[in-house]
Amino acid sequence: MNLSLVLLTTALLPSVPPEASKLEERARAMMTALEKEDYKAAAKNFDDAMNKALPPDKLGETWKGLVKQVGALKKQGAATTEKVQKYDVIWIACEFKEATLYSRVVFDSEGRITGLSFRPFGPAKEYKAPAYVKRDAFKETEVQVGEGEWALPATLAVPTGVGPFPAVVLVHGSGSHDRDETIGPNRTFRDLAWGLASQGIAVLRYEKRNHHHGAKMAKMKDTLTIKEEVLDDALAAVALLRNTPGIDRRRIFVLGHSLGAMAAPRIGARDPKIAGLILMAGPSRGMGEVIIEQVEYILSLDASPSEEQKKGVAKVIKQAEKLNDPKMSPEAKDDLLGASMLYWLSVRDLAQVETAKKINQPMLILQGGRDYQVTMQDFEGWKKALAGRKDTTLKSYPKLNHLFVVGEGKAKPAEYEKEGHVVADVVADIAIWVKEH
Repeated sequence: MNLSLVLLTTALLPSVPPEASKLEERARAMMTALEKEDYKAAAKNFDDAMNKALPPDKLGETWKGLVKQVGALKKQGAATTEKVQKYDVIWIACEFKEATLYSRVVFDSEGRITGLSFRPFGPAKEYKAPAYVKRDAFKETEVQVGEGEWALPATLAVPTGVGPFPAVVLVHGSGSHDRDETIGPNRTFRDLAWGLASQGIAVLRYEKRNHHHGAKMAKMKDTLTIKEEVLDDALAAVALLRNTPGIDRRRIFVLGHSLGAMAAPRIGARDPKIAGLILMAGPSRGMGEVIIEQVEYILSLDASPSEEQKKGVAKVIKQAEKLNDPKMSPEAKDDLLGASMLYWLSVRDLAQVETAKKINQPMLILQGGRDYQVTMQDFEGWKKALAGRKDTTLKSYPKLNHLFVVGEGKAKPAEYEKEGHVVADVVADIAIWVKEH
């Protein structure tokens, strides 16, 4: 599920930056203008793409929506400068009344703001591979998924030795994700890619479309569906592998995490030649029910939630309940968590359980017992729906959270801020299953 509280927009354009100190000044000035509700001043340094996606009035609406969730901005804290490919990013720790978020401001070569988001985590730390990774057992190459305006940069990890090798395509959860599915200091997809490649399985991971093409995606918000966000690129990734030397085109699997797992049966239905599907933390219930359960759970963690928090949760629940209405129209103007009703109805139309019943591909379904975003109730839903299918394997791990990282006690969002890795048993179970099929 989406771990960002608010994603305004992210667009990455070629750049060679001015001095970082001046960029930090501009980022802080924009935050100060937002705090004062001077949205024209806040958008002063926006580039053309940002001005189209977030003109001052829309910027104001989005900022006010954020403030309703986390309270007023109290102060700006430390700033961190980061280089992302050809772009300069200024992260600022922002202390709001109810939470600390990190503003992520992306600058182009002329010092214009070309991306802006607010996240519960700061910049990713240097990646330290888990013990199960054997770095000399595989090589990585840069490739491209898809063609034309929606082409995506990607990384293919291929085992050393003589192929052809079985291969896995990794499909992200909801929200804006890089190819590593970076969440705080955790890089779920790099763990999986390097872990599986160490065991003789090629792995393709790519930038998610709304991460790499953020500005263009923001402009098509009212027409965006799960097809453009997830399905098309996953299928393009499979097609790429089929035409890649050293890959066994008969043994290409799709692994989806969270929303990607929810979409996996539909991906399999769209391409029956896919050898099998791996669902990690995939909801078996409707998104309306899952979202309501999530926000109620998070609210329950606070012993004395504020009235603002209660009102914010009540608003989300009211909107989410509409997703359970079979008569809900895609023309409805309501937005839920920044997406149109058309988008959420396209997610509902995945009909993941019914679709899974109809497809012929074998499935491996994995679930963390401490996951509060997609719970054991979803796992039991899959188990019940697919009972009797000899080609389906289900396994749960009592101590793992949504990222398949080990933990103790009641799961909380704060644990995503701690560095961890997908546990070795999960990687081994996936590798064994892939090789058996």
